[in-house]
Amino acid sequence: MTDVELVVVEDAHEVAAVVAERLARAAREGGNVVLTGGRTPEDAYKEAARRAPDWSKVDLWWGDERCVPPDDENSNYGMAKRSLLDRLERAPRSVHRIKGELGKEQAAADYERELDDTELDLLLLGVGPDGHVASLFPNAPTLGRRKKVLPAEPGLEPFVDRVTLSLPVLRSAKEILFLLAGEAKADAAARAFAGEPRPDTPASLIRARTGRTTAILDRAAAAKLPA
Repeated sequence: MTDVELVVVEDAHEVAAVVAERLARAAREGGNVVLTGGRTPEDAYKEAARRAPDWSKVDLWWGDERCVPPDDENSNYGMAKRSLLDRLERAPRSVHRIKGELGKEQAAADYERELDDTELDLLLLGVGPDGHVASLFPNAPTLGRRKKVLPAEPGLEPFVDRVTLSLPVLRSAKEILFLLAGEAKADAAARAFAGEPRPDTPASLIRARTGRTTAILDRAAAAKLPA
């Protein structure tokens, strides 16, 4: 696996701006884009919609989802709909939602059929304070499973079942973009990007097999990385 390029900016606002610009470029170029949940991505989606209101060349996917209805406040799709999709002048070519309300087993099976052999061009990933990514949690059995889409147990709040892309699928993306902001992410960032790959820090296990991996961090999140 390739190494990771670290880009450190001043604050969470700048993290969102950098990610928004990359998303705007993806909107212009087209391809398969995988979104993530979280506050910093939400801000990035709003700005990306402003910079590139035409997403008609993009096929949208999600790296994971909570098993809740799409209008639930905990839905990753729902957040992206409010912050990105509802603000666009031209909608994506296709939107591939994980139907978490069906339950984790059925939703995972349906999403795997839908994903099939799709090549992912750009994958966004947040990193939790515990080092988790998507819904792959530290030392979870899902880290060793090879299927493309997996039902998953919750590793933190909200304690609802999950559906997640697996490690092999995440690593297959042509470009992986991590985004982290805030001092609560500093320990996880150090373990993910400056330590050895370890199952207790799932983010450390994810690098693009043949493409580019970049982490965008604010100064607070990067505080414990080597100078």
